[in-house]
Amino acid sequence: MVKNIFKFLKLTILCTVVFASSSKVNIYEAKVTNNNLNKAVNLTTMAQKVDEFDYDALYSAKNTYTGDLTGYVYNCPACSGRLACMADLDLSDGTTTYNDEVYGEVRIVASSANLPCGTIVRFNAPTISSDPVLAIVLDRGVTGNSLDLLSENVDYAIRHVGRFPITYDVIRDGWETVSYAS
Repeated sequence: MVKNIFKFLKLTILCTVVFASSSKVNIYEAKVTNNNLNKAVNLTTMAQKVDEFDYDALYSAKNTYTGDLTGYVYNCPACSGRLACMADLDLSDGTTTYNDEVYGEVRIVASSANLPCGTIVRFNAPTISSDPVLAIVLDRGVTGNSLDLLSENVDYAIRHVGRFPITYDVIRDGWETVSYAS
């Protein structure tokens, strides 16, 4: 009888081991939702999005115009010494450029009201630069499609800019038609 009890115990232990090893172990996955507004940021994904930025679209021509390019200085006899689109910018120190958030340092031009303030234009002017010139419309006082390039002094305006026909591309519509988040 003891022998039968041992056999029964061996068989029970063996069955328990086999049954325990063959049964599935349930694994539960905890699902957590983050309702916090300060969610984690995946920097790798952000870096890939920067790489995907379309620089061609940023510099592509939205419109093309033909007019004359002339030069002017901030304190010319017909000038107020202030820019029509940005009166608080001090030009008395010889400033002829503006640091745009998107396009960086660009030259300042005057145009007619045909181009809204803040419009970015690109043109070729070999007497000014061997590269295309990027400029922002920050002043008025020109008629038609002409542009007036803000110059350091009268001598520079006469010698390097003068007056010549120009074709220029609008690569960004101005602030009056585009809103920018601060």
